[in-house]
Amino acid sequence: MSDVIVVLVRSFLAFTVLLVLTRIMGKKQLSHLTLFDYVVGITVGSIAASMSFDTDIEISNYVAALGVWGLIPVAVGYFGLKSRKFLHLTDGRAMILVKKGEVLEESLRKNHIAIEELMMLLREKGVFKVDDVEIAILETNGELSVMKKTDLEAITPRLLGMKVKLEHAPTLLVVDGHLLSKNMKILGHSRKWLMKEIQKHGAHSLQDVFLAQVDSNGNLYVDLYEDDNKGVEN
Repeated sequence: MSDVIVVLVRSFLAFTVLLVLTRIMGKKQLSHLTLFDYVVGITVGSIAASMSFDTDIEISNYVAALGVWGLIPVAVGYFGLKSRKFLHLTDGRAMILVKKGEVLEESLRKNHIAIEELMMLLREKGVFKVDDVEIAILETNGELSVMKKTDLEAITPRLLGMKVKLEHAPTLLVVDGHLLSKNMKILGHSRKWLMKEIQKHGAHSLQDVFLAQVDSNGNLYVDLYEDDNKGVEN
């Protein structure tokens, strides 16, 4: 068997094993990574890459290594649910960096964060004045959660004591010319109603519709394949 074929077979096997491991490890590996998750992800990727090209080592050894590193986060997550001390040991603790407009210098030192970095993190949250912050917490994944002082928060109907009509999230009815019958049934809309509505937007059939979405008030948003501004250049 030529080297190219061997590499292709080993790469396909590595991809398959990684796919299985990502399903086992769960979605946490895809977002909100802690330092521990990040290290595990890099290690697993490195092993998989070596598995594809390093033909001097048996595939079974790589599969065993991937299995161990893939199951470690699962085991750590399980024990973390059982013991908060263990969770703090692996993921660390959230730390308060700003409280009532005052920067906690000791927390900055413990987390090796310079004041310039803190200001950058605050600006990313739309805060430019430290005095505007009621509390800022550095999460275990490195994200900064910021709560502004009450008098600086945006005014909402709840703060004004107003009652508003509850709305559900907009729902897709047509995607790429295909009718989503299940969504239609859940919302109680008929095909006849939908055809009448999309015709108001210039569509002759469902095949003309790229996307159709309805909100809780029954208003239909329709995006056609043939847009009026097609071909317009700026």
